[in-house]
Amino acid sequence: MQKLELLVEKLGEENAIQNLVSANSLKQVWVRHIADSAQLLDHVPRETPSLFDLGSGAGFPGLVIAAMRPGLRVTLVESRKRRIDWLERMVSELHLDTCVVEGRRLEAVEGQRVGAITARAFAPLEKLLSLSARFSTKDTTWALPKGRSAAQELRGVSRKWQRLFHVEQSITDPEAAILVGRGVPKGKGAA
Repeated sequence: MQKLELLVEKLGEENAIQNLVSANSLKQVWVRHIADSAQLLDHVPRETPSLFDLGSGAGFPGLVIAAMRPGLRVTLVESRKRRIDWLERMVSELHLDTCVVEGRRLEAVEGQRVGAITARAFAPLEKLLSLSARFSTKDTTWALPKGRSAAQELRGVSRKWQRLFHVEQSITDPEAAILVGRGVPKGKGAA
C-alpha cells in the first residue's frame, strides 16, 4: 500500500509539470486510476510470469500491477520521452524490481511471448490486436479496460477475434467494461 500511496503523491506533483492524467480524475485518483488498474489483476492468473502494458503513459495500469504483484515481470511500453522519464523514475522510486520500461514505439519492440497484455486508452481494439498479436500465445491473457465502448469495439472486429474475448463489468464504473481474452495465437492478423 505504501508504494501506491507514494505513486499517488508523485502523480500529483508530476501532473503539475506535465499533464499525465486529467485534473478532474486526480480528485478521484484512488478509484479512477488505482482501483481501476488493480481490478485487472482479477483477470490475470496468479501464475502468469510476465505482462506487457502497452502505451503505458502515466503508468496505469502497469505501475499499479507491478506494485501489487511483485513477482510478475512487468514491461511498460511507452514511446513519449517525458512519459518514459516519468515511468523510469517511478520504477526506481517505488523499487519495482521486476518492472522495466521499454522506451520505444510498440512496432519497434522485439516480438516476444508474454503471459498477459494490458492496454488502457491506447488504441481501438482492432488496431491494438493488429499491433500486438505477435506477443501473444494461446495461453496469453488479455485484460483491456475499454470503458463504455467495450461491447461496441468487440462487435467491430472480425468474428474470429470476437470468439476469443468476452466483456467483464468494471468494478469502478457501472457503465464501463473490460475485454478479457485468451487463445489469441501469436501473429494472428486482425482482419
